[in-house]
Amino acid sequence: MGDSKGFMTIRRKEAGYRPLNERIYDYGEVEQTLDDKDRIDQAARCMDCGIPFCHWGCPVGSKIPEWQDEVYRGNWKGAYDILRSTNPFPEFTGRVCPAPCEKSCVLAIHDETVTIRENEASTVEHAFNMGFIQPRVPPVRTGKKVAVVGSGPAGLAAADRLNQCGHEVTVYEKSSAIGGLLRYGIPDFKLSKTVIDRRLIIFQAEGIKFHIGQTIGKDIKAEELLSKFHAVVLATGAGQPRDLPVVGRELQGIHYAMDFLTQQNQRVAGELVPEKVSITAKGKKVLVIGGGDTGSDCVGTAIRQKAAQVTQIEILPQPAAERPENNPWPWWPETLRTSSSHLEGCTRRWGLATKRFIGENGMVKKVELIGVEWTLNAGGRRIMTEMPGSSETISADLVLLAMGFTQPVHEGLLDSLGVEYDERGNIKVDISKQTSVDKVFACGDAESGASLVVRAIEAGKIVAEGVDRFLIE
Repeated sequence: MGDSKGFMTIRRKEAGYRPLNERIYDYGEVEQTLDDKDRIDQAARCMDCGIPFCHWGCPVGSKIPEWQDEVYRGNWKGAYDILRSTNPFPEFTGRVCPAPCEKSCVLAIHDETVTIRENEASTVEHAFNMGFIQPRVPPVRTGKKVAVVGSGPAGLAAADRLNQCGHEVTVYEKSSAIGGLLRYGIPDFKLSKTVIDRRLIIFQAEGIKFHIGQTIGKDIKAEELLSKFHAVVLATGAGQPRDLPVVGRELQGIHYAMDFLTQQNQRVAGELVPEKVSITAKGKKVLVIGGGDTGSDCVGTAIRQKAAQVTQIEILPQPAAERPENNPWPWWPETLRTSSSHLEGCTRRWGLATKRFIGENGMVKKVELIGVEWTLNAGGRRIMTEMPGSSETISADLVLLAMGFTQPVHEGLLDSLGVEYDERGNIKVDISKQTSVDKVFACGDAESGASLVVRAIEAGKIVAEGVDRFLIE
């Protein structure tokens, strides 16, 4: 610990966002950066706790006090080396991670946590700019071939680790570009796709092969994949969106959030979106159903598309502004979260369930909502009850369903492989993330359910260890 009193003498300082009236007119990253002095000061606030709860809270086990100290000393290479030892993609998590490390930071007790996520993003950017990040070509190849199906954070993390073990890795992606959820699910204003491309150039130089526009199970049969490779890693994600089967669901103008977000990311990348399937919020009254990060991303995207009005609803009650007594530190705080998109002009409402969609000439025009309240039953489980007399109808020309995902898509590859599923419909794996099918492994959302990018990265690391042991035994 470089400054033993830093956490007492220096206040938390966030970089903040670009001016609102500037950022809503483009898709550039909204978050700003601090200069080196301010960033070093923020790293000085880490007090190197005897028990680093931040490390405990981080899914990839980042050695946070150690690399914070290197940042404090201005040793960007040392900081990056420590950071990279547990996290292959700090440039991703430094931008889009909800930072469970900060929520468990000891300084969170009085809401003055170390700016760990921003420090992480700054560290990796310094490492790139100073030329510290160069291709690491494995000196020896094992002769073993591994196929990774899916190029999201889990698949890329697995491919990276397996390649560094000396195996020949080929990544298959059904879309027209590598990145999976990172590229098509997260808006450019949160994660510029140049950040992904920069890392892919390094991966290609290190020997990883990428095949895009190929759907395994359709363009390439599962049997062919199994015959060509010594091991296969399924990192296909949890692609089955949660639907809302109420009256009027068949009306036009009701779409899954990911379809809406993907199209805009394609437009930003210069890809053509056919007019007949184009989803746009321009001039429309938009209703986003779902209060999570995906819903927030829909809000920001709709605002940039010049929506006439944006409303976001959540079925759960509004979270408290501060931690309730039954939600103590260092657990994840069940408190209200406000994103940069919410600050751009959005009506947020809670405790509302959707009863039906109302249309005209086949197009959605209104949505009937009803208030709900939540109580605990004798077993401590939350029970939802509709509130009599609370029904209302609001106008909506575009409805975006952002209620999460239920499971990976079974049809096609997974069913053809014959992998077993767990009770939630995810791919069933053992402790090494091996499936019920010989030499087939699975990682990330496909086997755990939809979760965080940082958890997917950790899953990719774990499956790589399992595959490596399988191949060398």
